[in-house]
Amino acid sequence: MKLKFLGAAKTVTGSKYLIEHEGRNILVDCGLFQGLKKLREKNWNPLPIPAEEIECIVLTHAHIDHSGYIPKLVREGFKGSIFATEATCDLAQILLKDCAHIMEEEAQYANRKGFSKHHPALPLYSSRDAEAALNLFRPVKYDSEINLGMGLIATFQDAGHILGSSSILLCDKRKNVCIGFSGDLGRENDPILHPPKRFSSLNYLVVESTYGDRRHGTTNPTDDLASIVNETCERGGSIIIPAFAVGRTQSLLYYFSILKKEKRIPDIPIYLNSPMATKVSDIYCRYSHDHYLSHSQCHDMCDAAKYVRTSEESIALNRRPSPMIIISASGMATGGRVLHHLRRFLPDERSTVLFTGFQAPGTRGEKLVNGASSIKIHGQEWPVKARVLNIDSMSAHADQKELLDWMQKSQLNPKKVFVAHGEENAARTLSSKIEESMGWDCVIPELNSEFSLT
Repeated sequence: MKLKFLGAAKTVTGSKYLIEHEGRNILVDCGLFQGLKKLREKNWNPLPIPAEEIECIVLTHAHIDHSGYIPKLVREGFKGSIFATEATCDLAQILLKDCAHIMEEEAQYANRKGFSKHHPALPLYSSRDAEAALNLFRPVKYDSEINLGMGLIATFQDAGHILGSSSILLCDKRKNVCIGFSGDLGRENDPILHPPKRFSSLNYLVVESTYGDRRHGTTNPTDDLASIVNETCERGGSIIIPAFAVGRTQSLLYYFSILKKEKRIPDIPIYLNSPMATKVSDIYCRYSHDHYLSHSQCHDMCDAAKYVRTSEESIALNRRPSPMIIISASGMATGGRVLHHLRRFLPDERSTVLFTGFQAPGTRGEKLVNGASSIKIHGQEWPVKARVLNIDSMSAHADQKELLDWMQKSQLNPKKVFVAHGEENAARTLSSKIEESMGWDCVIPELNSEFSLT
């Protein structure tokens, strides 16, 4: 068995891990590179293996940095099965279609406005490619064993990151070689999702390190949100929240439903301007066995905001008087409707732009939280006069302590740990902590590096 890192090596995006087993090729995750331009450009490059030679994909979860390259792979000739949990399959139906739609819209907008250096600007893939990809998804249940052939067994277990997220164990039981992929790990005490389940036995581990060099804040998210909303309302401004449609938006709606019920924030309108997030919230209610929320809590969560469905309604929001709260995708302000709201409210010194989690290097979100005085949107620079904040108490990623606890309490003793899906400093810091506290042999892989697993 061989392992090759086609993404998420010294970076927190583009997750793709290639397993070669008995002459067959299996891909664990198939994500888009996001953030820095030099990373995004990699999405246009073919993989070092022909797409038609990949037999199947096993997918940890639906976030685009783990799933968003799948339609491109299908466009290039991939025809195999894509194994994912039931909730991940349902979420992918929404996310991959939306991702393709945004790419098509942005290409059309660039062509109309003439701000792209490519003539014509083209999307990475089309809605037709996304539809073709979705026909290849095969739902699996948590903790069931999936026979991938030639003695290789895949097991999916709850990772607690978003609905349907998994850690995946691949085992060749004939040769007693097992490799575990953590996927993105969630929090130990999340109010909505179950804590990440631990592996019980393996030889090799690929662990994420998004927050490998830091700890999350210990404040209560409801207190943070209440303070920010109240302070902004006192200034007469609005609160714009770029939020991931899957996971973060549902957490925000949950917390706002509590704040509204307890009357801790003014009775101002809350708008959810993301058709995708609206559909995702409905899926959360369907999969009640995969989280802690009761039916009534799901109902309160979904009723916490007014849903903005059409582009005309979205445009009209920018003409509404403040104060109000607008939650809109995407979480790192890389695209979507939120860009139009940022153009409207970033120049407004009364307003607040609130980020609620990790911002990958090179994204608009990262530039804004690091104090950019202006930001480019749709080919034009816009001044930043609004207050820009980032609270990480809502993060869906395990922090350094939670990552270490997850490994230590598993009672594992792997031959080697591959520290991936993190910026270089985060990966190095976590690697050092693992070696110091557990004595495990750690490697921080380079892009396209390959390892034999025996």
